[in-house]
Amino acid sequence: MVNDPIADMLARLSNAAAIRHLQVAMPASKMRVAIAKILKDEGYVEKLEITKDKPQAQLRVWLRYDAQKKPILSGVKRISKPGRRVYTGRLEVPWVRHGLGVAIISTTRGVMTGVRAKRMGLGGEILCYVW
Repeated sequence: MVNDPIADMLARLSNAAAIRHLQVAMPASKMRVAIAKILKDEGYVEKLEITKDKPQAQLRVWLRYDAQKKPILSGVKRISKPGRRVYTGRLEVPWVRHGLGVAIISTTRGVMTGVRAKRMGLGGEILCYVW
């Protein structure tokens, strides 16, 4: 049993990128699918697939690599954890790696990037940083 499914997802993606796997599979949930869609929109992931397996749906993620076979997803960091939640206001939304990375934030209007949350004037729970 996994106590932190988001950290599990990030570890699976990071490990798969480190050993140059083309795809990685994990149990699907609404939060994992929302994070994976953000990663796809930001260009870290090539494509997504959600299978309706029983008893648990599976999320399959294809990773992107550059021409030299280096992974586009070079690092992830879980910020808000089950033991210590981290929140930000609408004016203090963090930059990741001077704008080269993405902060993923859970707001009242759903899961979104930090840039989008700042543009919409929203704060929320900082889930993770991806670069």
